[in-house]
Amino acid sequence: MTKIERVDAALAGEEFDRPPLSFWYHFGLQHQCGERHAEASLSFFEYYDLDFLKVMNDYYHPMPAGVAEVNSPESLKRIERFEVEKSDWNEQLKALRVIAKTLENKAYFIDTVFDPWQTLQRNLAGEHLFRLVQEAPDAVHGALEVVTENLIAYCEKALACGAAGIFISTLGSKDQLDREVFTGFAKPYVEKILREVHDKAIMNTAHIHDTSIFVDDVVDLPVQLISYEDRHPTNPSIDQMKRRFPGAIMGGLDKNLITRVTPAAAVKNAEEGIRSGGATRFLLAPGCSFPAWLFPQSAKRMVEAVKAHGRLVE
Repeated sequence: MTKIERVDAALAGEEFDRPPLSFWYHFGLQHQCGERHAEASLSFFEYYDLDFLKVMNDYYHPMPAGVAEVNSPESLKRIERFEVEKSDWNEQLKALRVIAKTLENKAYFIDTVFDPWQTLQRNLAGEHLFRLVQEAPDAVHGALEVVTENLIAYCEKALACGAAGIFISTLGSKDQLDREVFTGFAKPYVEKILREVHDKAIMNTAHIHDTSIFVDDVVDLPVQLISYEDRHPTNPSIDQMKRRFPGAIMGGLDKNLITRVTPAAAVKNAEEGIRSGGATRFLLAPGCSFPAWLFPQSAKRMVEAVKAHGRLVE
């Protein structure tokens, strides 16, 4: 099977020769141009010979003009719509265009987006966000609405660049948020974005970050894939999640078994992931980003072990 055929089979619920494989980490290039980001992403993809590319996205939503912190209802109202091409997000779009040209008819790529809640938390409101939810919930909702519209505009442009889907990270776990906060302030805006892009892509993915995830609250998200840390004991197994979610599952690799372990242990990680994922509706990937300082030989050997599994199936 080709890389594209393998992913298509996984998405369609058909059997594949082996699960499509990918992994990723943060390159830390948010201070550089999109072309440099594309170069690093493609080099990484080609070096490890992955089946699909998850493009990292570490460019930030701009701060309101003249504001160093959003810490009040008044400053929340200063978050406004903006033109994507006139923000740092345009560097990500530059990267996507280069990647699309290089991978055309060879492999799919998906683009990473942080949900509106995390977008506020990462830099706009930061340490003030949880307090503002208590003190000014309506103002927080107003800001989330604006950020959501900005993200929708960005996602549509990312898909127009050639991305096969949007990989949206959301904090749907009790180790990150109280359930009431997730269902009241995070999920509604994630759903709004995903509804807008649902019919425009084939690999839209909801990444449910961290452990003790709110299974009942995420299995109805309008996506083709769910990504989560299935190897953690507080989360459901892939088989359990498949019974609840009709799409494909992206997981199987323990993000904690790639560094501070031997290459042999990294291979075992992949073999365990293949067994847990099954023969359909499964893409082999970590439940979250690998550490950037992983030992390249460990990852290389892991890839070769997955490829060998495919040869055995044939």
